[in-house]
Amino acid sequence: MATPIAPATTTSPDGSVHPSPLDPLVCFALYRASHATSVAYRELLSPWGLTYTQYLVLVLLWTEGAASVRRLGDHLGLDSGTLSPLVKRLEERGLVERRRGDGRDERVVMVTPTARGIELRTELEDVPRCVAEATRLSAETAPALLQTLRELTAGMNEVTVGLRTPTDAAT
Repeated sequence: MATPIAPATTTSPDGSVHPSPLDPLVCFALYRASHATSVAYRELLSPWGLTYTQYLVLVLLWTEGAASVRRLGDHLGLDSGTLSPLVKRLEERGLVERRRGDGRDERVVMVTPTARGIELRTELEDVPRCVAEATRLSAETAPALLQTLRELTAGMNEVTVGLRTPTDAAT
């Protein structure tokens, strides 16, 4: 049986503990879950000196093979200004190679895992299992949560696009 997560609390000046006024907010529950997940990944990946985003880049390269920086960014929802330094750090550590040009366009930067980058796949194979177990979701409930989160993300993206002004869209 799963241990229930305690609600967020606040302590009054008199020392009494009260439920946080943020606890009923869906956005706060998502924030707390995201933060807890980030902390778990940070701890799990720290022996290899990897960040969560670096890990995700490696996962994409392991499953899809070589990819352009743009394609990686599309998968991760990151722009090249954010992704390029991250990939550069992976290259400096000998985990990936960057090559300019794919034979057709010299502006395209291709990223390929090195032999060491591929070896990490075996070393990190327990990470997804550890995270899956920590979620305390069953094989039956996990897909429903994933679908709900995808719908929530789509809705947030739609509302954000709707709130942008023409000036915002140009930047």
